[in-house]
Amino acid sequence: MSRSFDTNRWVGIEGAALLAGALGAVLQRPALLLVAGLGVAYTAYAWFGDAPEPSLSVERRVEDDSPDPESTVDVSLTVRNTGTRTLSDLRFVDGVPPGLTVTDGSPRLGTALRPGASVTFSYAVEAVRGSHTWEPLTVVARNPAGGRERKIEIDPDERTTLSCTPPLEATDDLPLRGLTTPYAGRVATDVVGAGLEFASTRAYRRGDPLSRIDWNRYAGTGKLSTVEFRQERAAAVVLLIDARDVAYVAADPEHRHAVERSVDAARRAFASLLDTGDRVGIAALSPVDCWLPPGAGRDHRSRARELLASHPALAPAPPEQPHSTARDVQRLRRRLPADAQVLFFSPLVDDHAMEAARRLDAYGHPVTVVSPDATTDGSLGRRIARLERRNRLIGLRRAGVRVVDWGDESLAKEVVRARRRWSR
Repeated sequence: MSRSFDTNRWVGIEGAALLAGALGAVLQRPALLLVAGLGVAYTAYAWFGDAPEPSLSVERRVEDDSPDPESTVDVSLTVRNTGTRTLSDLRFVDGVPPGLTVTDGSPRLGTALRPGASVTFSYAVEAVRGSHTWEPLTVVARNPAGGRERKIEIDPDERTTLSCTPPLEATDDLPLRGLTTPYAGRVATDVVGAGLEFASTRAYRRGDPLSRIDWNRYAGTGKLSTVEFRQERAAAVVLLIDARDVAYVAADPEHRHAVERSVDAARRAFASLLDTGDRVGIAALSPVDCWLPPGAGRDHRSRARELLASHPALAPAPPEQPHSTARDVQRLRRRLPADAQVLFFSPLVDDHAMEAARRLDAYGHPVTVVSPDATTDGSLGRRIARLERRNRLIGLRRAGVRVVDWGDESLAKEVVRARRRWSR
């Protein structure tokens, strides 16, 4: 049985009644004695009876429990008084998951319910990536005077869950560096052999395919020579997402935070790299361990889609556990294949993210940083944060780390702009 508590709604009435009574007696003012009597009556009313113990049933309905991202989902609750007494003052607060935003209506309601009566209220939320489970409905019941209240939590018969799993949509080809695997792919190497890009010519050797003989040179000199091409090999790429609590920043409350933008970009990058024959994995800088080794194939694609949608390390809300970036980097270094390079998605809000990128690059895993910009102009503090981030970008470029500074434009446009800078 739950306990009831004072609401302090009538605090001070007793003192006011006693003061009025004392003044009325001393000054012989009947009006003050009448006020004192009313105060005593209100005090007795305020303390009359305890807060009721509500007996309620709750039914929660979600319009679509597997919606598309950014779609609107209607939620309705029906609360019925299953007890035998009238509940004159009830307050309801639904347990909306922290990752969801209410866009219409309200998850709160104040009402009264007779025995057997019910009330229905509804609101709408915007679907975002991940698996979201509703908390119990919080109920506050007060006595008629409002001086005492009782707080309880009620769960519907079935847990309410909304799962939003965005598809893996490919974006434009992403910039990869020279470290490759022995498998055929799209990254040009310094190894000569079968390929598409011209590398050199050499003297003809018996057994060379006729398709690789330089017939133009033979026509001019009468000597046979063989054309060699640069081999194209697949890359092993790990998509590293900065999901520390400090990375959950946004330019303003209306914008998505940097972790959500990073996950969206990683999802598109994963599909793009997989479609071009590369082996792709996923990791996160987070208190919650997150690791998907580089791989390929349909099953690997399905595992990645599920991980990016619902893994606790990439939750829509920031983590509360303590975290060590250096420890994460060491753990990731032990897991990375020798031929793997890293696409690091981070808003670069502190020096720890910059050091993580530099260390991985120094360990022989070429790093390309995709940095969603969450800084703005405005107050002095915001301008300083923007300047510090800009200095980190400059420091990474000077260290030989490629950087894509992702502002308000689409990621594809920012990649094209960055490639022009790298080609100079």
